[in-house]
Amino acid sequence: MGIGKTTVCQQLKKDLPNSVFLDGDWCWDASPFQVTEETKTMVLDNITHVLQNFIHCSAYDNIIFCWVMHQQAIIDEILGRLETENCRIRCVSLIAGQETIRERLTKDVSRGLRTADAVERSLARLPLYQNLNTIKIDTTGKSVLETSAEIQAAL
Repeated sequence: MGIGKTTVCQQLKKDLPNSVFLDGDWCWDASPFQVTEETKTMVLDNITHVLQNFIHCSAYDNIIFCWVMHQQAIIDEILGRLETENCRIRCVSLIAGQETIRERLTKDVSRGLRTADAVERSLARLPLYQNLNTIKIDTTGKSVLETSAEIQAAL
Protein backbone atom coordinates (compact mmCIF):
# COMPACT_ATOMS: atom_id res chain seq x y z
CA MET A 1 0.00 0.00 0.00
CA GLY A 2 1.32 3.40 -0.92
CA ILE A 3 4.10 1.93 -2.98
CA GLY A 4 2.85 3.14 -6.38
CA LYS A 5 1.51 -0.15 -7.73
CA THR A 6 -1.42 1.24 -9.67
CA THR A 7 0.50 4.19 -11.09
CA VAL A 8 3.42 2.03 -12.18
CA CYS A 9 1.11 -0.59 -13.71
CA GLN A 10 -0.73 2.11 -15.66
CA GLN A 11 2.67 3.15 -17.05
CA LEU A 12 3.60 -0.46 -17.86
CA LYS A 13 0.31 -0.78 -19.75
CA LYS A 14 1.48 2.09 -21.98
CA ASP A 15 5.06 0.82 -22.28
CA LEU A 16 4.39 -2.84 -23.11
CA PRO A 17 2.77 -3.80 -26.41
CA ASN A 18 -0.79 -5.19 -26.51
CA SER A 19 -1.28 -4.79 -22.77
CA VAL A 20 -4.19 -4.99 -20.41
CA PHE A 21 -4.19 -4.09 -16.72
CA LEU A 22 -6.21 -5.39 -13.79
CA ASP A 23 -5.94 -3.80 -10.36
CA GLY A 24 -7.13 -6.39 -7.84
CA ASP A 25 -8.63 -3.60 -5.73
CA TRP A 26 -11.20 -3.02 -8.48
CA CYS A 27 -12.52 -6.52 -7.79
CA TRP A 28 -13.26 -5.65 -4.17
CA ASP A 29 -14.29 -1.98 -4.21
CA ALA A 30 -17.08 -1.95 -1.64
CA SER A 31 -18.54 0.29 1.01
CA PRO A 32 -18.27 -0.69 3.70
CA PHE A 33 -15.14 -2.70 2.94
CA GLN A 34 -15.59 -6.00 4.74
CA VAL A 35 -12.99 -8.74 5.15
CA THR A 36 -14.76 -12.03 5.76
CA GLU A 37 -14.21 -15.55 4.47
CA GLU A 38 -17.05 -14.96 2.02
CA THR A 39 -15.64 -11.69 0.66
CA LYS A 40 -12.10 -13.13 0.45
CA THR A 41 -13.45 -16.05 -1.61
CA MET A 42 -15.43 -13.64 -3.79
CA VAL A 43 -12.46 -11.38 -4.57
CA LEU A 44 -10.24 -14.32 -5.53
CA ASP A 45 -12.99 -15.61 -7.81
CA ASN A 46 -13.40 -12.15 -9.36
CA ILE A 47 -9.67 -11.71 -9.92
CA THR A 48 -9.07 -15.14 -11.40
CA HIS A 49 -12.14 -14.91 -13.65
CA VAL A 50 -10.97 -11.62 -15.17
CA LEU A 51 -7.35 -12.76 -15.47
CA GLN A 52 -8.41 -16.01 -17.15
CA ASN A 53 -10.49 -14.05 -19.66
CA PHE A 54 -7.45 -11.91 -20.45
CA ILE A 55 -5.30 -15.03 -20.88
CA HIS A 56 -7.78 -16.47 -23.38
CA CYS A 57 -8.05 -13.23 -25.37
CA SER A 58 -5.68 -13.20 -28.35
CA ALA A 59 -5.61 -9.38 -28.40
CA TYR A 60 -3.31 -9.25 -25.38
CA ASP A 61 0.34 -10.22 -25.16
CA ASN A 62 0.95 -8.65 -21.74
CA ILE A 63 -1.34 -8.93 -18.75
CA ILE A 64 -0.44 -6.64 -15.88
CA PHE A 65 -1.99 -7.40 -12.51
CA CYS A 66 -1.44 -5.70 -9.19
CA TRP A 67 -2.79 -6.21 -5.72
CA VAL A 68 -1.42 -6.25 -2.18
CA MET A 69 0.07 -9.74 -2.08
CA HIS A 70 2.22 -9.88 1.02
CA GLN A 71 2.08 -13.67 1.44
CA GLN A 72 3.31 -16.30 -1.01
CA ALA A 73 0.08 -18.22 -0.40
CA ILE A 74 -1.92 -15.40 -2.02
CA ILE A 75 0.24 -15.47 -5.15
CA ASP A 76 0.16 -19.27 -5.28
CA GLU A 77 -3.62 -19.34 -4.84
CA ILE A 78 -4.20 -16.98 -7.75
CA LEU A 79 -1.69 -18.67 -10.05
CA GLY A 80 -3.03 -22.10 -9.11
CA ARG A 81 -6.49 -21.15 -10.35
CA LEU A 82 -5.27 -19.98 -13.77
CA GLU A 83 -4.50 -21.89 -16.97
CA THR A 84 -0.95 -20.63 -17.48
CA GLU A 85 0.63 -23.34 -19.64
CA ASN A 86 1.05 -20.94 -22.55
CA CYS A 87 2.05 -17.98 -20.39
CA ARG A 88 5.28 -16.62 -19.06
CA ILE A 89 4.61 -15.45 -15.50
CA ARG A 90 6.79 -12.84 -13.80
CA CYS A 91 6.03 -11.84 -10.23
CA VAL A 92 7.34 -8.47 -9.09
CA SER A 93 7.06 -6.88 -5.65
CA LEU A 94 7.35 -3.13 -5.42
CA ILE A 95 8.94 -2.14 -2.14
CA ALA A 96 10.18 1.04 -0.50
CA GLY A 97 11.81 2.16 2.72
CA GLN A 98 9.72 2.73 5.82
CA GLU A 99 10.07 6.51 5.70
CA THR A 100 9.01 6.63 2.06
CA ILE A 101 5.93 4.52 2.77
CA ARG A 102 5.07 6.55 5.86
CA GLU A 103 5.41 9.81 3.92
CA ARG A 104 3.31 8.64 0.95
CA LEU A 105 0.55 7.15 3.06
CA THR A 106 0.40 10.10 5.45
CA LYS A 107 -0.22 12.37 2.44
CA ASP A 108 -3.02 10.03 1.30
CA VAL A 109 -4.54 10.06 4.80
CA SER A 110 -4.48 13.87 4.93
CA ARG A 111 -6.24 14.00 1.55
CA GLY A 112 -8.89 11.56 2.75
CA LEU A 113 -7.80 8.81 0.34
CA ARG A 114 -6.89 6.33 3.08
CA THR A 115 -7.73 5.73 6.71
CA ALA A 116 -5.13 6.45 9.38
CA ASP A 117 -4.58 2.76 10.14
CA ALA A 118 -3.22 2.22 6.60
CA VAL A 119 0.19 3.52 7.62
CA GLU A 120 0.83 1.00 10.40
CA ARG A 121 -0.74 -1.90 8.46
CA SER A 122 1.48 -1.20 5.50
CA LEU A 123 4.63 -0.85 7.59
CA ALA A 124 3.85 -4.10 9.42
CA ARG A 125 3.59 -5.95 6.09
CA LEU A 126 6.81 -4.53 4.66
CA PRO A 127 9.18 -7.25 6.01
CA LEU A 128 6.91 -9.98 4.62
CA TYR A 129 7.79 -9.07 1.03
CA GLN A 130 11.36 -10.31 1.54
CA ASN A 131 9.97 -13.85 1.91
CA LEU A 132 8.19 -13.84 -1.43
CA ASN A 133 9.40 -15.63 -4.54
CA THR A 134 9.32 -12.41 -6.55
CA ILE A 135 11.60 -9.90 -8.21
CA LYS A 136 11.95 -6.98 -5.76
CA ILE A 137 11.98 -3.44 -7.14
CA ASP A 138 12.62 -0.61 -4.68
CA THR A 139 10.66 2.49 -5.68
CA THR A 140 12.33 4.80 -3.15
CA GLY A 141 13.36 8.01 -4.88
CA LYS A 142 12.39 6.73 -8.34
CA SER A 143 9.95 8.18 -10.80
CA VAL A 144 7.17 6.12 -12.32
CA LEU A 145 9.09 5.98 -15.61
CA GLU A 146 12.25 4.80 -13.86
CA THR A 147 10.35 2.12 -11.97
CA SER A 148 8.60 0.93 -15.14
CA ALA A 149 11.93 0.75 -16.97
CA GLU A 150 13.51 -1.21 -14.12
CA ILE A 151 10.64 -3.70 -14.13
CA GLN A 152 10.91 -4.15 -17.89
CA ALA A 153 14.67 -4.72 -17.63
CA ALA A 154 14.07 -7.37 -14.93
CA LEU A 155 11.53 -9.23 -17.02
